[in-house]
This record gives sequence, structure tokens and C-alpha cells, in this order.
Amino acid sequence: MDTIPTEFEALDERFATVGGDDRLERLHTGTRWAEGPLYVPAGRYLVWSDIPNERMLRWDETTGAVGTFRRPSGYVNGNTLDREGRMISCEQGNRRVTRTEHDGSITVIADRWQGRRLNSPNDAVVRSDGSIWFTDPPYGITSNYEGVVAEQEIDGCNVYRVDPVTGEVKIVADDFVRPNGLAFSLDEKLLYVADTRRKHLRVFDVAEDGTLSGGKVFAEGTPADNFDGMRLDDTGRVWAAAGKAVLCYAPDGALIGRLRLPEFTSNLVFGGQKRNRLFITASSSLYSLMTNVTGARPVWARR
Repeated sequence: MDTIPTEFEALDERFATVGGDDRLERLHTGTRWAEGPLYVPAGRYLVWSDIPNERMLRWDETTGAVGTFRRPSGYVNGNTLDREGRMISCEQGNRRVTRTEHDGSITVIADRWQGRRLNSPNDAVVRSDGSIWFTDPPYGITSNYEGVVAEQEIDGCNVYRVDPVTGEVKIVADDFVRPNGLAFSLDEKLLYVADTRRKHLRVFDVAEDGTLSGGKVFAEGTPADNFDGMRLDDTGRVWAAAGKAVLCYAPDGALIGRLRLPEFTSNLVFGGQKRNRLFITASSSLYSLMTNVTGARPVWARR
């Protein structure tokens, strides 16, 4: 492990109190493209994806050891936890969303829409009603680098919802170019979704039945801001990986601060025993920073 100086940049007084360690820790390096960080509180470890190497890695918080979690992985990209603490993963190469059961077996959650194979699921989030939401750009089928070359069977790149009771896979938004990271607001009444190609974040109103409306642009990026994964903290601020930085937005969409990184960022997650340790995947490395910010807990974990 090595360290580099922390570079917080406050762009608004609402970011002035954000801080943490003065050194950013590089916990591991040597991946081809690091993605999908997921902190598992029950085991105090972090899992993340090394997509081109078709493997998932595991960092142990108690020892600092890094090892292989799964290989082959199906070119897994994004990961999240469901209400029972099971891992939900987006397998780009296998073109499916899966759940890892407590015994290690894998259950397929979604691999088709109306009989046609998905493109290559990218990132996922779980709502408190048990529904699973995921984005489906074509990155895993356009080359053999992050998946397997294949024909696109579905027109467009969509956002989907999997019904928690019936398992029905339904398109909830179909006007994206490259949908990527996504996250719910603290009350789950809003859904934020990144469109990497258009370099902006959008926000939708979420009805109780899972229907989306609205979809206005929440934040516009610069030419260098390739928005990817995102998470919220417990004040409702949106933290998004974009270019060589993690950008922080207030709930009103104002860019209030950034954390600069030496590599291109892909995703992030708040973890640790107090949810105040920020883990960031960026190009070849996994970074960590202890902060005075607390990551949002899922709605079902707050009850």
C-alpha cells in the first residue's frame, strides 16, 4: 500500500466542511480496469471487479490482504447488495444480472427482455420493495476486451426494473445513449442515472409502482467528465465518478466539490464500520479515504 496527498477542492460553501485524511491510500494496483466496488459489512471486506481480466478481487479490512474472489467472473461490472445481504452482480460477458446466494450458488435474475438477450448489464441498485434496477449499455458486446463480441438483440440501451414478486423484466427508461451508474435518493422518490456518452446525470421521479417520470438533467459534465458510478451520502449529496475525480453534487444539482484522483475513476462506495470510508475504483487501482462524510444506508437498513 502507498499513499498520495488528498486533493479536496471546495467549489461551494456547502462543501467547506467536507474533509478526511490528508493522504489517499492505494490499497491495490495492477488491474486492467477496476470497477464495481461493494463493501460487505457482515464480512468486513470489499469486493470489486477487474473486468478485462474477467475476475473479481477481495480486500480484507481486518488484514489488508487482497485475493481473488471469483474467476472467471463473466466479466462482472457493477455490484450491490439486496435486502438479505446477497450480492447482485451485472455480468457483462454473460449478458445477465445474477444473485450470489449465501451458499455461493448463483441465481440468474435477468438475462432477457421479451425473449431477446440483454446487451451487457452495467450497474444495479435495489429498492426497499425488493425490486432490482439496472442499466444495460453495450460495452460487453462491442469487443472482446470487456466481454464477448455479439450482436445487439434489443434496440437501444435502457434502464430496467425487475419485479420482486413476478420477476418480470420491464423497461422503465428508454431514451439513453449509454446509461451507466444509478442510485436512489434517500427517500427512494428519485432515481439518478448517468448517461456516459452525453456526459450528464439525469433524475427521475419514482412512483410507488416503479413507474418513472420526469428525467430532467440533474448535472452537466465538462468534456472530461465521463460520468460512471455514483453513491449518496446521508445528507442526500450525490457523489459521482467522472474523469480523474469524484464529483460531489448538492441535492439541487449544484456542483459543490471534487476529490481529485491520479487515475480515471469508475465507481465508488462508502464502507467501513461507520460507513465513513470512501472506496474508489480508478483504472488500475483501488483507493481508500477515511472521511468525515457518512454514506447513506439503504431504506430497509434504517427501519
